[in-house]
Amino acid sequence: MLTQQVIRRAAEAALEEDAPYGDITVETTIPAEETGTARLVSRETGVMSGIGVFATAFTTLDPDIEVTALVRDGERFEAGQTLAEVSGRMRDLLTAERVALNFTQRMCGIATMTAAFVDRVDAIYRDCADTNDRANTNDRESTAPVRTPRTFARTRIADTRKTTPGLRPFEKYAVTCGGGHNHRYGLSDAVMVKDNHLAALAAAGLDMAGAIRHIRERVGHTTHIEVEVDRLDQIPAALAGGADTIMLDNFSLADTARGVDLIDGRAIVEASGNMTLDRVAAVAATGVDVISVGALTHSVRSIDLGLDM
Repeated sequence: MLTQQVIRRAAEAALEEDAPYGDITVETTIPAEETGTARLVSRETGVMSGIGVFATAFTTLDPDIEVTALVRDGERFEAGQTLAEVSGRMRDLLTAERVALNFTQRMCGIATMTAAFVDRVDAIYRDCADTNDRANTNDRESTAPVRTPRTFARTRIADTRKTTPGLRPFEKYAVTCGGGHNHRYGLSDAVMVKDNHLAALAAAGLDMAGAIRHIRERVGHTTHIEVEVDRLDQIPAALAGGADTIMLDNFSLADTARGVDLIDGRAIVEASGNMTLDRVAAVAATGVDVISVGALTHSVRSIDLGLDM
């Protein structure tokens, strides 16, 4: 996924895009021998992701540049905090500055948004535990409405394939820095059957259950099969076909809870569609195993970082 080779190739391409024939501004304003130090400073709170990518943007241009990371990926930071220090020739620091910031600001934005979703979900379990503690203290039965998922200890927040072309390794890594989980990396990783696939198979005379069995016969025994449903009455057929994961697409909260009951632990339950910070806790409380959120990568706002010389 996000290997050093992938990072370096991306950094080289970005530097080539930004300065294909050199940086004429620094070449005409900064003496070649001048050196200096810059600090990566956050202008707002966030979660770090891509500190290694930040460093590689500089060292790809000049291996002699020294980068000292002061915050690790996955750590939270405050506004005004120094996140890293960079030392070397001023021309190289200024030339690589924007490339380094572009990668890191976006990755931090994804990690920060992911952490916000994870925090909302985690809060329902803390609230549930507090309710249970109070109930036990008062010798009463707890009435907490939160249902624990069958597959995992807590409902997982996951990304989707709605990523920026060419930047998927960076964006999916950033999701994990924020405490989220990765969905399938690409089309080669797992089977995911949606309505258009089912329509094509239906034209060949296969219903949903038959379609899933048809797929199962043609893939390796370790291949995971996920099926998207948009109605409750499709769930029995998905179960009969042997789906490993059933995605409840754009279900209401009431229907999501009914879907969890119908599946009853016989498949992983994923909820997707219209996931916002305001809604995600209520969806998690229905007991789904996974909530996939496309906004983590397709609608994220970059964190404001600056490089102060």
